[in-house]
Amino acid sequence: MHWPGKVPGLAYGGDYNPEQWSQATREQDLELMGEAGVNLVSVAIFSWAMLEPREGEYDWSWLDETMDRLADRGVFAALATATASPPPWLTHKHPEILPETADGVTLWPGARQAYSVSSPVFRSYALRMTRSIAERYADHPALALWHVDNELGCHNSHDFSDDAAEAFRRWLESRYHTVEELNRAWGTAFWSQRYSSFEEVLPPRKAPMFVNPTQQLDFHRYSSDELLEYFREMKRILREITPQIPVTTNFMCTTRSKNMDYFSWASDMDVVATDHYTIADDPMRHIELAFSADLTRGVAGGEPWMLMEHSTSAVNWQQRNHTKDSAEMLRDSLSHVARGADAVMFFQWRQSHAGAEKYHSAMVPHAGTDSDVWDSTVKLGHALQKLAPVQGSTVRTQVALLFDYESWWGAELDSHPNNDLSYPEEVMHWYRALWEIGVAVDVVHPSHDLSSYDALIVPCLYLVSDEHAAGIAAAAQSGASVLVSYFSGIVDENEHVRLGGYPGAFRDLLGIRTEEFWILQQDQAWGLDDGSTATFWTEKTRLADEGSGAAEAVLKYVDGPLQGLPAVTRHEVGNGSAWYAGTRLDEEATRTLIRQVMAEADVSPEHEDLPEGVEAVRRHKGAGDAKETFLFLLNHNAEGVTIRTSGMELLSGTFVSDAFDIAAGGIAVLHKR
Repeated sequence: MHWPGKVPGLAYGGDYNPEQWSQATREQDLELMGEAGVNLVSVAIFSWAMLEPREGEYDWSWLDETMDRLADRGVFAALATATASPPPWLTHKHPEILPETADGVTLWPGARQAYSVSSPVFRSYALRMTRSIAERYADHPALALWHVDNELGCHNSHDFSDDAAEAFRRWLESRYHTVEELNRAWGTAFWSQRYSSFEEVLPPRKAPMFVNPTQQLDFHRYSSDELLEYFREMKRILREITPQIPVTTNFMCTTRSKNMDYFSWASDMDVVATDHYTIADDPMRHIELAFSADLTRGVAGGEPWMLMEHSTSAVNWQQRNHTKDSAEMLRDSLSHVARGADAVMFFQWRQSHAGAEKYHSAMVPHAGTDSDVWDSTVKLGHALQKLAPVQGSTVRTQVALLFDYESWWGAELDSHPNNDLSYPEEVMHWYRALWEIGVAVDVVHPSHDLSSYDALIVPCLYLVSDEHAAGIAAAAQSGASVLVSYFSGIVDENEHVRLGGYPGAFRDLLGIRTEEFWILQQDQAWGLDDGSTATFWTEKTRLADEGSGAAEAVLKYVDGPLQGLPAVTRHEVGNGSAWYAGTRLDEEATRTLIRQVMAEADVSPEHEDLPEGVEAVRRHKGAGDAKETFLFLLNHNAEGVTIRTSGMELLSGTFVSDAFDIAAGGIAVLHKR
């Protein structure tokens, strides 16, 4: 199913909620959308109670009018299934559809997503609503995309209700077939946990002590799969009624959204869409944004994707919310485009005057059109029109950073060597170094075809299958430089430790053997022989005895009980190499190591002599004589910079032959044929 289909160029718009506004405001909205260059809006996401005010009684009048007005103005709709929050009459009639927490607390109506995805009662109502809206608007000229539910699992991903318990048992029986195999996989000989039937199994509800780790891991897997199956049921109805209309839902591919394995969801999407919001208290939030966009592109298999939501300025749900200036809003938006987004959309079109998100910024703010936010909205729309040639192009890199939701789930289980370990922090530690030296990177799953990459970064891949470990080793054999960090390859898919010494699945590849982890305490640090510092995590590691092919110590500890032992190693493997970082290096040492690995792999920055604080990302289209490139340059500095480059600068419409000045906080996009 092709996307964007009806939508020309880059899509631009946001969540549109006309049901919150008067007729006069609705009429003004369409005029303003034309002024801003909006061509796509998400409609009816939280509208179930408005469309079906009483069971079986529908009021389509306002949505009919909205869809007709959009079509008349050439604006297309990503029409939602309206199921993101059940109406009060439904939760009042069927309180059994409400989700429960691990300690048995019911999550009541009054917010959103007050439903258990495992409830057969809720599913029957949600599917009926999906069918009703699909049949109503199947042939409407404004319909360009189906938007299933909204941010599935954002608030109710882990449900511990009785309906969820039954669904979890069905999932386990499908996975393991016999209770004996479940007992083996879960290691139930420990703590007298052996089951005699699947009926005895429960979700990992609150217990007196640590719950079985494989039970916790499988509940993560089940919860992601259960939400995906809910999506699939709605998609089957939409495909039956409108086979010509693509279907998606909005992911949350960020360092904060842990509970859905989006790599396993991707093949069910006609186009991958995501929501992203920066974190106010992170001074380097633009680097986390870049990572999240690269992750979204990885989930999308390198194909163009949609930014379904972000913010024009401040959000309302952080402790102290950050107000963006106009330059930051534009940079945030185009950083996503640089990394493969063919749509830039916001929550929401018009800032609400009531409700829980009334202080969340929007394209039309409370201050109205006489405001900097509105000026930025219009400027961004005009910029995206100038960047229309970018549509359909892709990002190509030489470096892959491996990211795995199951490793995230596993690495952050309780009762581990260092329970302060954060998987996203470990990933970002290495990604940040790549960003700072200007190297573009694909963030991909370990199952991805790794054969085309010259370098692989493997941070904290705690849980890994034999197949995926073999794929990483094969990349090194074929000539790639592979860098593996600590707490990788430790357990198999069942969360069973790989015996014989750490790092388990990667011992042979790395040519080392770790006897035990040596966790540093708060504020503890050990020196390394290049003058840098090791913190947080160290290991008692020894080089394997392989004669002339043995691994070498790149860095050693110079103090502490591990004095003289290797902290960073390198092992020649086939036509490539395998590096191991058994400790958390300080930032400068991390950049130094990344530079060494990139130099060995013959990987260069995306643009040479890039000033600090300026990022460069390149999109590509076509090949041979038809080849085009689009170089995005984003200046995050408070001062202007000069960059030597050439090409047609699309935003200003000027041709650059040698050097180009980019203002403080500014952006340039250089087009070459």
